[in-house]
Amino acid sequence: MPHSDRPVSSSIRGLRWYICGLLFLVTFINYIDRVSLGALAPILQQNIGWDDAEFGWINFCFALSYAIMFPVAGRIIDRFGVKTGLAFGVALWSVAAMSHALVSSVVGFAAARFILGLGEATNFPACIKAVAEWFPRRQRSFATGIFNTGTNFAAMAQGGLLFTATFYGWRVVFIVVGLIGLLWLVLWLRFYREPERHPRLDPAELELIRDGDEQPAASVNIPWPVLLRYREAWAFLIAKMFTDPVWWFYLTWLPTYLKRERDISLASAAGTLAVIYFAADVGSIVGGWVPGQLMKRGWSPSRARMTSMLVCALGLPISAMAVLAQDLWVSVALISVATASHQAWSANLFTVASDTFPKPAVASVVGFGAMCGGIGGLFMNLIAGGMLQWLGSYTPLFLFAGVMHPLAWLVVRVLVRGELAQIRLEQTSSTPGSPILRNCGLGLLLVGTLACLLVVGSWGEILVATRNSVAAAAGGIAAAILMGLMGAALVYASRPQPWAAAALEEPAQAG
Repeated sequence: MPHSDRPVSSSIRGLRWYICGLLFLVTFINYIDRVSLGALAPILQQNIGWDDAEFGWINFCFALSYAIMFPVAGRIIDRFGVKTGLAFGVALWSVAAMSHALVSSVVGFAAARFILGLGEATNFPACIKAVAEWFPRRQRSFATGIFNTGTNFAAMAQGGLLFTATFYGWRVVFIVVGLIGLLWLVLWLRFYREPERHPRLDPAELELIRDGDEQPAASVNIPWPVLLRYREAWAFLIAKMFTDPVWWFYLTWLPTYLKRERDISLASAAGTLAVIYFAADVGSIVGGWVPGQLMKRGWSPSRARMTSMLVCALGLPISAMAVLAQDLWVSVALISVATASHQAWSANLFTVASDTFPKPAVASVVGFGAMCGGIGGLFMNLIAGGMLQWLGSYTPLFLFAGVMHPLAWLVVRVLVRGELAQIRLEQTSSTPGSPILRNCGLGLLLVGTLACLLVVGSWGEILVATRNSVAAAAGGIAAAILMGLMGAALVYASRPQPWAAAALEEPAQAG
């Protein structure tokens, strides 16, 4: 039934926020499935009998498939739509989660984690595209901040997973978390539609959703080499590569830091981490809410977004002072400010993709950016282990965590030339090759090759530095190979293209 003919009584008021609730739930489920292995690791180590190196390989398999699948997932979602693309991903990762209950070997867990990563890579590209479809620009970072809190609530739920495994067995936990995903899938397939096709969307809300869109959604297949021609895409990709490793550092190394440097028990560490993750939730919501409020007060969308991101970025250097604090809770407070600032930054950075690219291209851009973040995360595991072994101090790592966000903000500021305006993708017959893009690709290809050779040539030293963590060394090789592949992709994208956007020729050539 067309919107104009639909009775007002059949509409659901504020329907877009119900959609946001679905996105929060799927993100929570995504991370519950992801953190379940870490939560159950002590029990599984006793039952399966793996050592630390084998456990590292299991986690490496997930990280590798997760990073590789992101660009593919983005293309699938842009090609087939949010509803179909995310449904495919949830079905795949839910079945993979339940398959953990059927295996009893290191190889079996590694295979299950690899498949889990393939499915879970669909979550963020789909959620960001759904937010772009359902929310006006001034509310997108707020909606992103809300659904992104699902990651931290899942991290805080690890104690519940361990409790369930203690009383009912670890296999039950994997079956239950997989079934939860399938139950959500039923709700998703029944309830989700694009705004223009949703039978319960009020016409007034549809007009609100469309507000500020320079280009309406369209069924256009935009080749990825075209997207890589734009400075705006590289602003997002580089910012993700710079800042995602910081979050992976907090997720991976904070428990070890609290136990080793602050000498607190595992139980106390769990409570401390809950405080830190809760602060991250608050930061995600508040950081996403602020730009919309600034826009209401007359700020331009670009100024509101860039100013909010700058404030968030300046909150990260405070993390370096956490390692110098004598009191535990002063240190926790400083780390909490840093994690809250990162999640606020993340809510706004994700929205940069939907601020600058039309809806048919959003998931593809997010997918490429998430892959860049995954590459940075793989390098982070290698660098962190090496630094801790060589220097015996967390201070350099906290310093690293403190400077990357301000650097990323500068990169975004330079590449978008201070203005986050939505580009116009208009089909033309062809576009010439891009020497700058080709040279950047060759540079990345060279750096990736040299990094791979360096890791291979220093394999023994790396094992010593990372305490025999073969997975960390392999992660370094994988990250180097992915960087090389990204360089090869840029060389490919630099060729003359039959489909391109002529509206922003100069930024496109500078990509």
